[in-house]
Amino acid sequence: MFFLAVSARSRNRVAARWFAGAFAVASLSTIFELFVAYVPPPKPWAILAFAAMLGGMFMLRVGIGHLYGLKTNHTVLAAIFGAFVVLDVVIYDLPRGTLEHALPYQTPFAVALGMCAWAAWRAQAKSFVDRALVVLLAVTSVHFIAKAFAAVLAGSGSTAKDYLASQFALVSQSMGAVLIVAVGLMLLCVLVLEIVADEKVNAEVDALSGVLNRRGFDNRVDALMAAQGPHSIVLCDLDHFKSVNDTHGHQGGDAAIRAFGEMLQAAAPKGALVARIGGEEFVLFLPRTAKDAALLFAHALRATRAVAPIPGLPPSVRVTSSFGVAEVGRDEPLRFAMRRADDALYAAKNAGRDRVHEAEPAAVVVEAFKLAN
Repeated sequence: MFFLAVSARSRNRVAARWFAGAFAVASLSTIFELFVAYVPPPKPWAILAFAAMLGGMFMLRVGIGHLYGLKTNHTVLAAIFGAFVVLDVVIYDLPRGTLEHALPYQTPFAVALGMCAWAAWRAQAKSFVDRALVVLLAVTSVHFIAKAFAAVLAGSGSTAKDYLASQFALVSQSMGAVLIVAVGLMLLCVLVLEIVADEKVNAEVDALSGVLNRRGFDNRVDALMAAQGPHSIVLCDLDHFKSVNDTHGHQGGDAAIRAFGEMLQAAAPKGALVARIGGEEFVLFLPRTAKDAALLFAHALRATRAVAPIPGLPPSVRVTSSFGVAEVGRDEPLRFAMRRADDALYAAKNAGRDRVHEAEPAAVVVEAFKLAN
């Protein structure tokens, strides 16, 4: 039920549903083992209990494949599962408490969970939780082999019904239950952490333009500012945006903002930040980029926007943009550089729009800041 609840919010909802199915099917083994004790003959119930637990583990392997984007051959898994069930039927009448019975009985579980561990490891996931999942799956797999030898040493009864009443069954099933539940909790942790990460991204991305919003920009820019400069700021604003809304409606305005955001995102160099910080105002932070390169970049953006059509608007409509460019001065607070870039953008608007203006030097602003502090 927890996995089904998580699947409603997870981008890996298919994996979550496979996990839900895996634990539901494996839980049937408890009912079948109850029938072993009280509904004769015990053999079909014992085999069904084995098949339910093993089937749940193979479903777990399918879910892990979906979780990490791995190709899974369902036919091969089904064939292996069927072969293991047949093996259980064949060894059912072998003397219990012997290695000849215990090892073939426990090995299928070890193989199924070993396949899960191998799949998770092969995905090369790097987070701590992903690595912990691999270790936990591997430990759970190995523990089934250890149980085979423990069954020989401790004794597991001469029949399936005797096994359920034995001290070994209590310890064996308790240990297995703890490990399987731990695997389930770890898988839930992986899914929940992905949901949290997705929600954080959604909270920091502007839904209309597809670029960062002001929060996303503020949360990321300090780390880039800490790197060795020079860095530059480019502020840009769509020209006559109100007239676009008035003439073509809000859908036309939304189309212009969306197209502008897509253009900025596509043109921005690797490592740059692009954000929408106002209605039709955007900012680009260009790390390790001097003023001259930032100016050339802004001119290229202006020229592209001036001639490119906007999907959703008539082909004849062109929406231009204005730019203000500032290089962040040495020891200059970012808000001062933003203010200088904003003044340059305002000057570009006053000069007739569809222009790029360079901001005033930072020296005077920085000196004033030092004196004030």
